[in-house]
Amino acid sequence: MDYFNLESSRLCYRALTENDIPSWIEFFENNNMLQFLGIDIDADIKALAKEWITIQMKINKEKGLGHLAVIEKESNAFIGVGGILPRELNGEKEYEVSYSLKPAYWRKGYGTEIAKRIKEFAFHNIDHHRFISIIEKTNEASANIAKKNGMTILFQTEFRGMKVNVFGVKNFGLEPKKHQVS
Repeated sequence: MDYFNLESSRLCYRALTENDIPSWIEFFENNNMLQFLGIDIDADIKALAKEWITIQMKINKEKGLGHLAVIEKESNAFIGVGGILPRELNGEKEYEVSYSLKPAYWRKGYGTEIAKRIKEFAFHNIDHHRFISIIEKTNEASANIAKKNGMTILFQTEFRGMKVNVFGVKNFGLEPKKHQVS
């Protein structure tokens, strides 16, 4: 299955492009969840949007993973990003199931839909013993989505200057793996 052409019931996923930068600025406007991302929330939002998309495009190209643009099928709107982020955490290679939504699309079940679809792809295509989600300790909304995605707290650590819970789920190897990532 092509990572850059995924679908779920209400959403489709594609590679990010520079054309997504202007729309991604909306993510940083009136967003009280930015504190949970370990970014400089006082930085210029246009610069933040450009940096975010540019970094993900580089990860997409180099690793064949990273955040994808998440498109609402009904409206064709770019509503957020989601994907598998290769990480090194406490000296270990990990793969994070990650997503971020523009505030206008919160509380509609999209976070859960994205997380489940990305985890499903990871289970079937990445040869790794588990998949994680790194969540700031007081971020209850994201913790609830991780739990709905079958994850439990594995351990606590610091990440980007924040105290975080690392949620995870074992990969039971439902199918042979196809996507080898360096």
